[in-house]
Amino acid sequence: MASDNVQTFTDTNFEQSVIKSAKPVLVDFWAEWCAPCRRIAPTVEALASELEGRVVVGKMNVDENPEVPFRYSIRGIPTLLLFKGGEIVESIVGLVSKDELKRMVEKHA
Repeated sequence: MASDNVQTFTDTNFEQSVIKSAKPVLVDFWAEWCAPCRRIAPTVEALASELEGRVVVGKMNVDENPEVPFRYSIRGIPTLLLFKGGEIVESIVGLVSKDELKRMVEKHA
């Protein structure tokens, strides 16, 4: 499902890959059974390609990785969180347009 530019985040690698990242990191919290998650996936992948080198983009399956979503109180998916310097600087819940998502991310890239 993920493209070459989209990383897979897990409870195990989240600290290293997201919190300690030198670049802003967009995390897409999703699940296999979530239709809106599947609909936004191509948007997230396109953004990962466009912003390659400026922003790290990755997905986290909430069913397979319960700890991190619990820590950040993820209640609805898809939820997209943008981390910078280990802190959440932006968040979007639900389906959004690619332009909207790109504007949010580019403010911090």
